[in-house]
Amino acid sequence: MNALGRHLLLELKDCNKEVLDDLSFLQELLCSAAKEAGATVVGESFHHFAPQGVSGVVVIAESHICLHSWPEYGYAAIDVFTCGDSVRPEVAAELLISKLEAKNPTIIELKRGVITHTR
Repeated sequence: MNALGRHLLLELKDCNKEVLDDLSFLQELLCSAAKEAGATVVGESFHHFAPQGVSGVVVIAESHICLHSWPEYGYAAIDVFTCGDSVRPEVAAELLISKLEAKNPTIIELKRGVITHTR
C-alpha cells in the first residue's frame, strides 16, 4: 500500500498568545518550517483579522502548510500536507510546535491518496 502524501494535523493548545497574533512572525515561521522540512516554497497568502487572529497558507511544490490562529484561546490549527518522499513534514511540525511554544500539542497523521494496485 502506497500513499501519495502525508497530512499532519496539528492541534496546538496553550501557545504563546502574542506570537499567534503576529502576522510577520507567522509568515516567516511557516516559510522557515517549509524550508527546514526540505520543501520548495512557491507562494503564500496571509490575513490578519480584527481584533485578532491570523490565517495563512504557504504553498509548496509538494503541497501546502496552512495555519489558523485564535490568540484569545492560545490555540492554532495547522495542516502540513506533503507529497512524495523528499519532504519531512515531521520536521516542520516540530519547528512549529517549538516556535509557537505549544505546551499541549497533538499531531494526527493521515495518509492521503492511498493507492492499492490490483493485478
